[in-house]
Parts: sequence; structure tokens; C-alpha cells
Amino acid sequence: MAQPQKVTDANASAEAEQSPEVREKVELARTFAFHLLKGIKQIGMYRHNEARFPEFLAKAQESISAYTEKFGPLSLKVEQQNFTLHNESLFTEESSLPYKFFRDGIRQLIFRPGLPLEELVTLTLIALSEPERGAEDVLAQLWRAGMQQVEYVVVEGFSMEGANEDEVQVEVDKVVGYLYSRLQTNSDDFLRFARVSAEDLDAKLDGVEQIRGLVVGGRHASDDLKARLQKDITEEENARLFPKLVGAVFQVVEGGVDDAALLEEIFLQLLDMLLLQDDFGTVNQIVLKLRALSQRPEGGDDLARLLSSFLHKMGEEQRLSRVGESLKTTRAKQPQDVTRYLQALGMDSVLPLLNVLETIELPENRALLCDVLGGFARELPEPFVARLLSDRPQTVRDMVYILEKSNHPDRVKMFAQVLKSPNLVVKLEVMQIIGRGRTAESRRIIQDALNDNVSQVRMLAAKLLPEFDRDKAFPDLVKLVRDPGWDKKTSDEKAAVYSAIGATNLPSALSMMQLLLAVKPSLLNKRRVMDDKFLAIHGLAGAGSIQSYKLLQAVVEDKAQPLDVLTAARKAMYQTRKALFGDSALPEETN
Repeated sequence: MAQPQKVTDANASAEAEQSPEVREKVELARTFAFHLLKGIKQIGMYRHNEARFPEFLAKAQESISAYTEKFGPLSLKVEQQNFTLHNESLFTEESSLPYKFFRDGIRQLIFRPGLPLEELVTLTLIALSEPERGAEDVLAQLWRAGMQQVEYVVVEGFSMEGANEDEVQVEVDKVVGYLYSRLQTNSDDFLRFARVSAEDLDAKLDGVEQIRGLVVGGRHASDDLKARLQKDITEEENARLFPKLVGAVFQVVEGGVDDAALLEEIFLQLLDMLLLQDDFGTVNQIVLKLRALSQRPEGGDDLARLLSSFLHKMGEEQRLSRVGESLKTTRAKQPQDVTRYLQALGMDSVLPLLNVLETIELPENRALLCDVLGGFARELPEPFVARLLSDRPQTVRDMVYILEKSNHPDRVKMFAQVLKSPNLVVKLEVMQIIGRGRTAESRRIIQDALNDNVSQVRMLAAKLLPEFDRDKAFPDLVKLVRDPGWDKKTSDEKAAVYSAIGATNLPSALSMMQLLLAVKPSLLNKRRVMDDKFLAIHGLAGAGSIQSYKLLQAVVEDKAQPLDVLTAARKAMYQTRKALFGDSALPEETN
């Protein structure tokens, strides 16, 4: 296996003057640099296989761990073409890696003991990113990564009056080194670094003349960057502040509090503050913690009363209105937290929740709240049944959904009230739900709907009836055909009834269709016979079975049939074939 190359003759004399400890440091750092470059090359070859990145950089991580365990933090100076340690170059071959850091003003990289492999992989991927192709600059990525064991020192656009960039480079490096040394302290004075002045630098730095006309140049922060930073700061505050505050309150609770009213007031204010932040997750944690504490043998009764009071406050109308405002037009960030919050409420919260439901406009949030209310409806169905006769179609839909979700044993009887509604769309939706019941009560309601005043309701009832009991559906549907008012029904309703008869797939139903197709028209009954033939084709198409397909095929092959009947039969045959065998079976017969 290849090993890091030895230094060149140009560096040999300088190395000879170094102490053995310095030479050992440099060798260990070069070993790290060698394995780092090797890992980068392997990542470049297998860029698609991210799972192996830690494997490629494992040797580099072992090398730097060997250095930091023996000598502490490894501080590398970043130059344009190399990393250096004690003025010795670490890379023995050309690499663009140092320049990517140097270009963004990074002049020192510090690796602290205990560097995890994940942070080394993150740092390497940041170094391999390409800002010129749309990636964020290196500094922004380092800031976002928030690595604990990797530090960096940045110089942003130093310039001095009367000196060019090359002349000021050495002095700037000394300034950076001094500023970094100010950060390395065990003092509790965390503002010490902020009080650095030009006089401090003049007194501390050898070989640096007094700084005059110092100009710091750089890019101004854009509005987008400022907004992003502000958002990150706000999220950081919310992520740390409230959990710490809750933890402090529970420390007080566990320590014992004599004033129960004061403790209840503290939790109430904490609840209101969390609701203003839409932090339902922390509220749920408070409930879980109070439940756990209330089960303790000592002091459990007092905490149980506190929990009951807290849950009651959570379900009060003004607080649920606040929840409604949050859900009205904005999608919940953590829907599962909102669900757990609402599920913890008591039965006394049902009416306020129903009022909140009326205000929510976003469909996803309405569905979330309806799912929660379904858990209450099984025990307390009356408020939901009362709203089934509402003038608002959306309210009726929601109540039907909630009652169906609740699995209440009498929900089908409740749905029957909706069939009295003047809103046709709602009636049809409820009939679909009732049709999924498959109970005797559900079948009775659908059967009664066959005599409804609205044809669309009768057509849907005819379609749903065979799904309950085919043997019972056939005589009920045939009775409609033989009814004296049959001729007054529309052609669409007649077709729907015959399709339903065919859907029973009973031999008597198929025989009925076959007999109608076999009738020969005469001058007196030609129109009636043709209508019956078309209805029979609808019936065979509604059956959707192999037997009905064969009967349709026989009609198509019967050249004695009228042309219109042949055309309708061919169309029905292809539709049946598609339903049975899929699209691949279609392009076969064309005549």
C-alpha cells in the first residue's frame, strides 16, 4: 500500500533544525494529509455510493486521532496550494483542496480531539462542493454544518493604505494568529475577545508596524441571507428556550410545591405561550410528564388534579379557537403533534371543536380534525347527528365522514336522515357510504331509495342493490321493469336498471337478456323491440363476465341483427373484454 512520501531536499535542512517532537507532529500531520487525499480520490471515483464515504475516510480519521490523542488540537495553516504545520507543507502532490478554503478567506483549520468520522465526511464533502455550479460557498456550508470538533479562522478582505497584497500578507497572518490566540483561554471573561484594540496588536506583535488606515472590505449580506439567518436564530431559540423552560418548571414540581394554585397558574401561562408558538409537541410532552408523575405513590393525587385542570384548560373555547386560527389556512408543520393534542381532550371539548371545524378552510386540516372527532362520536353521537340536517353541504359531508369513522353501531340509521336532504350531491355521497355497510339495515335504505322522487337517486340505488344480495336484488329490479310507470322513465334510468340486473350475473338475468336479443321486430313493435335490444346490451355490459362476453360476441356474429344493435354490441364487447383482460387484449378484432 502506498505511504506518504518523504520531504524533498529543499526542506531537509529546515527539518534537521526542528526538534524531534516537531518532526513527529509534522509526520503525523502528513500521514493524515496523505490519507485524506486518498479518500477524496476514492470518493471522486464512487461519488454515487455515499454509503462508502466513511469507509474511504476511515484511515484519515485514524491518522488525525493518533495526532490529537498525543499532541492535542491540530492547527493547520491554509495557504493557496497547501496546508502547512510549523512552516512545513503537508501535501506532497498538487491538490486544489487548500485553495477552496483559501479562496473564501479561511486561513486556519483546527481539528480538536475526538473528531468523529461523520464530521470528517461532512468537511470533505464541503471541500468537494462546487459553488461555481450553484452550491453554497464553503463558509456558508461550514456554518450550516455546525461541526463541534472542527474550527476555522476567516480573514475577510484586509487591505492597508500604501501596501499591496503581497506586502501585507505576512503581517495579516500574524494579526490572525494573535486574534485566534485571544480565543484560546480558560477565563470566564467571554467578552475578552471583543475588547481587542489596535494598541493591543501593536504591543503584542513583533515586526508589525502600527496599523493605520485599516480597511475591511467584503460583500454585504443580502436580504435573503439576513432573512435566512433570522429564521435560523428564531428556530434555534424555540428549539432550546421552551424545552429548558419546561424542564425548569418540572424541576420545581418534582421538588415539591405547597401552593397548588400558583403551580396551576404557571402551567396555564406556559400553555398559552406554547400555543402562541404553535408548539403542540411541547404541550404533549407536558401532558405525558404529568401523567407519569400523577402515578407516583407520593403526591400523585395533587398532580392528578393538576393534570385534569391542565387538560380542561387545553380544551377551553378560547384556546381551541387559537388552534383553529393556526389550522385555518396554513398546513400544520407537525400534524401528528396537533392530532395528539386534540386526542388528549375530554368530551366537553366536542362542541368547541365542531365550531372550530366550521372555520377551517384547508382540506388536509379539516380531515385531521374530522379524524380526531371520530373518536368522540362513538361515545357522544348526538352533536354530530344534529348537524346532519345542516344547510351547509360541507358540514353534512364532515358529519357523515365522522360518524362513519366512529363505527357507531347505529350510524346507518343516522345516515337515513340525510336522504331527506334537498341537496342531491350530499344524498348521493351518503348513499355510497351506506352501500359500503353490507348490513340488512343498509340494504333496506337502498331498496327504499328505488322509489325516490329523483331519478339520479333511483339510478344509484339500482346500481348499489346487487352488491348486497344478488338473489334478492334480481326480483326487486325486475319488478321495476314490469311496473306500469316503466315507460315514463328516462332512457338513462332504464339503462341503469338493466345494467344492475345484468350485474347480478344470475343465469335468469342472462337468459332474460338473451331472450330480448332474440326477438324479431315487426312493423308494429319495431321501436319497442329495438329499445329492448339496446337495454339488453346494457344488461350484458353491466354483467362484465365471461358468459356475458360470449353472449355479446354471439350478437356481433349474428348478421340478422340490425346494424345499430351490432354496433352497440361490438362496443359493449370491447368494453367487457378490457374490463376482464386489460388493455393488451383490445387491439384484436376490428370488424
